[in-house]
Amino acid sequence: MKKTPLYNRHVDLGARMIDFHGWMMPVQYSSVIEEHRATRERAGLFDICHMGEIDIKGPSAFDFLQLVMSRNLEGQKIGQMKLSVMTTEEGGIIDDLTIYLLAEGHYRVVTNSATVSKDYQWMQKLKAEKGFSDLEILDVSDQIGKVDLQGPLADTVLQKLVQDDLSQVPFYYFIPSKIGDLPAIISRSGYTGESGFEIYAPTAHIQDVWDMLLEEGSNNGVLPAGLGARDTLRLESGYMLYGNDMDESITPFEVVYGWITNLEKNFIGCEVLKKQKEQGVARKLVGFEMDGRGIARHGYKVLYKGREVGVVTSGTFAPTVGKAIGMAFVPATLKKPGTLIEIQIRDNPVTARVVKLPFYRRHT
Repeated sequence: MKKTPLYNRHVDLGARMIDFHGWMMPVQYSSVIEEHRATRERAGLFDICHMGEIDIKGPSAFDFLQLVMSRNLEGQKIGQMKLSVMTTEEGGIIDDLTIYLLAEGHYRVVTNSATVSKDYQWMQKLKAEKGFSDLEILDVSDQIGKVDLQGPLADTVLQKLVQDDLSQVPFYYFIPSKIGDLPAIISRSGYTGESGFEIYAPTAHIQDVWDMLLEEGSNNGVLPAGLGARDTLRLESGYMLYGNDMDESITPFEVVYGWITNLEKNFIGCEVLKKQKEQGVARKLVGFEMDGRGIARHGYKVLYKGREVGVVTSGTFAPTVGKAIGMAFVPATLKKPGTLIEIQIRDNPVTARVVKLPFYRRHT
């Protein structure tokens, strides 16, 4: 079982630890609802050191990523990050990732924790097959720690620890900076639907970064938050989780990633995806709210007029929305908001309603 560099901090804070894709991670410290609300109302601090980082360096780095990623990276500036998916030859989603342009010819790809090895091996395979001999692909995950400070007071807290003017960092941009005297990369991004930052620092320093953020944040009601709150926050915001809502059997057009799938360029899987877009998808990932009592969970059956038609991929009670919500695959003919479906909860079919994503949107 792997442990992040912050493991002892979590134990000292009384966190309940669980196995998450082979990592011992905090699921909660006090309660999921308290940590969720702290993030929505003030700020939450998350340990995300289990995520993967892969560096792609060399004169052909751009051309390689154009071939590997669905997103067109033309025009990306140094200091800018972009969301993309990486697909198989059949168009299935290998992973959804963020791509940081650190310098000319030097990109850093941030992967999901469960997919870093798979992503790395896939890129190495394509490097060899496609003749990118001048390219370096390096798994640097062990060298980098990552924490996320998310919520409306994230700027207030972090600004006291850095000299750079954070108000000048737009959404999905990043800066090399220092937290105290420690080197860090700070990006305005996250996975909660709130304003906030993803903060990268050398593994040897990430404990000190965590401590500084938590100490400074304590004056503003900032709480450490675990995977439980991270899941309820991301689901309210309509963000997908790899392994739940998507995998290699699912294409970008079947979920909400059509907007980052640029069929004008040639990338692995694009020919299959062109045909799918022309013909239309047979199934679609939708959001739903429960009309009846009960909470939908991953794997529950979706019914329409008594017939099984799909499956729940994610479900929870949403503290901010005040309702039980979820995502599910249904036939594309049932994707229209307002469509009534049923979720099989134990032996009971419970009425639910298809709704437009996201369930929650931050007021700016």
